Amino acid sequence: MKALIAYFSHTGENYFAGAIRSISKGNTATVAETIASLMAGKSDTFEIKTVKTYPHNYKECCDVAQEEGCAGARPELQGTLPDLHSYDTIILGYPCWWGTMPQAVFTFLESADFSGKMILPFCTHEGSGMGRSERDIKNLCPHANVVKGLAINGSNCAHAQTSVQKWLSANGL
Repeated sequence: MKALIAYFSHTGENYFAGAIRSISKGNTATVAETIASLMAGKSDTFEIKTVKTYPHNYKECCDVAQEEGCAGARPELQGTLPDLHSYDTIILGYPCWWGTMPQAVFTFLESADFSGKMILPFCTHEGSGMGRSERDIKNLCPHANVVKGLAINGSNCAHAQTSVQKWLSANGL
């Protein structure tokens, strides 16, 4: 069985334990790389990227994310989406923005048929946990098996290997 690790991540200014810091690799990308390393050869990786990039500035990015969420926007994605037929499992990663996934992840989920797939969501956050994202995924993919997600505090992403391994193992990966 081969899994697809599909993730959306934001670089630039991010919130870390009460302070704004600029990062060159997004927290979610860091966790996705950890998962790929732990699954060595049993997964493929796909980064969900939008045609229009999000602002580098933290406050500006938050404002855009809030506007998109309120409008139910579906940002256009870059590139060709992967063919899901060869995957039984989709490991779906994203930061928690305004209580759920970024709207780009909604676009991704609405762009393919996830029927019969197991979806393992993980998110990075600074206090909001999974928010309502698991429920949103279940609503978007009603014929998929959406398992309990893993919420990782963004400040701890670089040191999350043990919790990620336990979560993967608990889900048969």
